[in-house]
Amino acid sequence: MSVVNGGVSFWMREQPTEPERAPLRGDATFDIAIIGAGMSGLWAAYHLTEAQPDLRVVVLEAERVGWGASGRNGGWLSQLIPGNRVKYAAGPEGAAGVTRLQQAMLAGITDVVRVAAEHDLPIDAHRGGNLVVATTKAGVARLHARMAADLHHGLPTASVQSLDSAQVAEHIDVHGVLGGLRYPDVTRINPAKLVRGLARIVEARGVIIHERTRATSVQPRRVETADGIVSAATVLVCTEGYSGPLMGARRIIPVNSSMVATRRLSDDEWARIGWAGLDCLSDAAHTFIYAQRTADGRIAIGGRGNPYRFRSGTGGNGHTPEATIELLSTRLREYFPSVDTTVEHAWSGVMGVTRDWCTSVSFDPTTGLGHSLGYAGHGVTTAYSATKSLADLALGLHTPHTTLPWVGYRSRSWEPEPIRWTGVHTMYRLFRVADAWEEWRGSTETCWLGRMAGHLAGLHG
Repeated sequence: MSVVNGGVSFWMREQPTEPERAPLRGDATFDIAIIGAGMSGLWAAYHLTEAQPDLRVVVLEAERVGWGASGRNGGWLSQLIPGNRVKYAAGPEGAAGVTRLQQAMLAGITDVVRVAAEHDLPIDAHRGGNLVVATTKAGVARLHARMAADLHHGLPTASVQSLDSAQVAEHIDVHGVLGGLRYPDVTRINPAKLVRGLARIVEARGVIIHERTRATSVQPRRVETADGIVSAATVLVCTEGYSGPLMGARRIIPVNSSMVATRRLSDDEWARIGWAGLDCLSDAAHTFIYAQRTADGRIAIGGRGNPYRFRSGTGGNGHTPEATIELLSTRLREYFPSVDTTVEHAWSGVMGVTRDWCTSVSFDPTTGLGHSLGYAGHGVTTAYSATKSLADLALGLHTPHTTLPWVGYRSRSWEPEPIRWTGVHTMYRLFRVADAWEEWRGSTETCWLGRMAGHLAGLHG
């Protein structure tokens, strides 16, 4: 069977066709202009109109609602803090600020599910948790260190559990597993259903969404497009991995992540795997995977593949190289050798990554310009929580969200090309070699190549 490749994503392809929203035609004036109709832009519109229903808000989208990462991601509402917790802890509140950020991420999971339920959005939400498995001794050691760091940085003890191999198998029977962690708060969703539902919610509140309207320039109280100028007292950039042209190519880069979805598995095959609890699945490898059991009975699994395109290319409609499809297919066969995991769908997208992988939320009341960016692959929950910070800042409110460590955070710039391309690809090559080295040697701790790649990436210290 041939693989359906690209075309945004399997998630979007399975949704009913929607008529296009009209593009901007001519100049217009609003109270607030938001660039980007993904989860960030739409959650920002939601938070703003929740607090002040009479606001005149416009959302400008270069393609279609959910065309970017919001329609292509793995569908995890996760408690994972985007970025380096040590960096956040260097802020004014220190460790207490990181603990509050962790609490905000946990609350965000609950809040997103609550909003969907209140508005009858069928997002396939299931709070099945996240099972993180290790198939090497070094991976087990990393998970022990990870749990200790989670608890140190404010994750409640009830929100992370250490499992031995038998306990892992009670959730999902992953071949060759040696141990794992489980985070019970993680919730599976269908991201396409969420982002499209958010668009309908804010439109019902009077928010205008213009599709096929690309912002070419952002200035204080002004957004320029090819077909008109929007004037607004407040302009918020919510374009995540696509932010380079507006925010600067070295401020944030688009890192590629690819996914595949298998055929529908039979009830007997699911019984053999033992994936009854609908945990989201990831692993402790340096070149890690992330997966979910979809509502229609497939395994959707993602990983990095080709990590970065020269000069921050974003990859268009998401066509995935055959080598990447085979890489993910191989991981499926290794983990689940007893079932047929034939791949039927493949797609790719980009996530926004700053130089130290930390999120930045900022608003300047003197210019009216603000942004939320750098979710580093944890965007489904972060989009909700970070834009709550952004909306409160834009409205001049002082709330717990306006003092979280990502507010005002600024990472150093990425290196210029071709150093940037060389560095990112070298980092991922080192990660792949480190995985192979640890498996071959039976290493009991992370090898020096893995540590070197982590420092090169900006993931440590």
